[in-house]
Amino acid sequence: MAKVFDRNDSSVVVVIGSGAGGGTVSRELAASGVDVVCLEAGGPTAEVVTNASAMFPRLTWLDRRIGSGDLPAGFPIWSGKGVGGTTQHWTAHAPRYPDYQLAPSRYFGGLPGVSVIDWPVPQEEMAHYYALAEKSMGVSGTNGWPKLPESNNYRVLAEGARRIGLTHVERSNMAINSVAQGGRPACLQLGFCVSGCAVNAKWTSANTPIAQALRTNHFELRDRSFVLRVEHDERGRASEVVYVDAGGNLQRQKARAVCMAANSIDTPRILLNSDSAAFPGGLGNRSGHIGRHYTKHVFAIVTAIMPKPVHMERGTDNLGAVLDFIPNDPTRGYAGGFVFEQVSFDPANLSSLSRPGAWGAEYAEQLRRYDHYTGLLVMGEDPAQESNGVTLHPSEKDQYGMPVPVVHYADHDNSKRMRSFGIDRARELYEALGSTEIYVGPPPPATHNMGTCRMARDANDGACDPWGRSFDVPNLFFSDGSPLPSSGTSNPTLTIVALATRQAEHIRQLMASKAL
Repeated sequence: MAKVFDRNDSSVVVVIGSGAGGGTVSRELAASGVDVVCLEAGGPTAEVVTNASAMFPRLTWLDRRIGSGDLPAGFPIWSGKGVGGTTQHWTAHAPRYPDYQLAPSRYFGGLPGVSVIDWPVPQEEMAHYYALAEKSMGVSGTNGWPKLPESNNYRVLAEGARRIGLTHVERSNMAINSVAQGGRPACLQLGFCVSGCAVNAKWTSANTPIAQALRTNHFELRDRSFVLRVEHDERGRASEVVYVDAGGNLQRQKARAVCMAANSIDTPRILLNSDSAAFPGGLGNRSGHIGRHYTKHVFAIVTAIMPKPVHMERGTDNLGAVLDFIPNDPTRGYAGGFVFEQVSFDPANLSSLSRPGAWGAEYAEQLRRYDHYTGLLVMGEDPAQESNGVTLHPSEKDQYGMPVPVVHYADHDNSKRMRSFGIDRARELYEALGSTEIYVGPPPPATHNMGTCRMARDANDGACDPWGRSFDVPNLFFSDGSPLPSSGTSNPTLTIVALATRQAEHIRQLMASKAL
């Protein structure tokens, strides 16, 4: 029988969100005997089918958000809503940040208008917790597990790279089982990984850390629990979480500590909505950094129709990467680096992300040649800017009466130059393979959301310390992608899990010393 904690039990740690960070910190604490209540806004995914159109509404956060700047107004970012959060739809690409990208001020520091800082976590500590994360996630290519097999889409990328003189091409480490392990089977190469995993080979927070936490007798998962505010006591410590339950009732859960893991959009949203006389700008926001410095990677999607069939839908979506352009090289005309990542799309998304507006005979011809398509993602380092971030709409409210978040993002000129350079190299790659039909689609809705509550060495530069602990509220922690000080060129999920593992260890130490 599932554990149930009293809502007046002030000894529990409340974790808000069940994604990569929330699931990991929940599992790590519960496994060590700490009582945890996890509040998740969505519900469990009843069934996963290999059908992108069917899975999109089951996995996606579709509540109202408003974009401004260079983001689309109506659907500015993409994240998950449900048990497991965004890990239900991630591609499971699990690279580490290169060490030198933990000090981005070396190459971004001279750019005008940036708010770049270096990571306050030592490189050797990151390496240690990366290793723990890879083992707990079952990342293929690590710990003796083989890498996943090549697909045709990967072979196209690798051969095109070779023909234009690029040499650093790899099958990436993936949090998808190449062999059965961790109670999950090996990948069957069904494709459409962003629509969930019908065979459960892909690591998600739901099938691994949340499932493991549920077996501890120190963990309660309350799904369909939409958090509105975090309240504090007279000492300025987080004391209870206010949320709307599955029945639409307003509830309060008392807490010993609170871990924010609601994604880099809703974590600052909740805290900005948690204003008080002591914190007029939002809970833990005396320095004004909450909601600022949002980064999301510099994206471009390039697809091509190849002379012969590719069948990009077969095999892992995001297996291959070209790493030649990751190191900073100012002679290219921009600072920072980018990676080419192999991508594939279902037919509906291909039309909107490759050739938006295609209709009638043009659309029919595109679908007819779907088996000839190949694609890659240009994914680059995004320099932090203070003005990019999350605010609360002054008047528009959601279904719970909470202010709708406004996500503002404007490309830095450096990002525009990087994107242009990357697109040109992608064209060369596909032209070298004989393609004469190459398409550059609009950037996808942001999904690698980072930096809105960033960690720093002191409160002048961020919202939390190197362990994700609020500078202002000693029992408030940031456990998702919001503490990441910079985007790097890596998909962030492995890093989020590594930092959450490290944070949970720190929380246990604070509890043992009676500091929490």
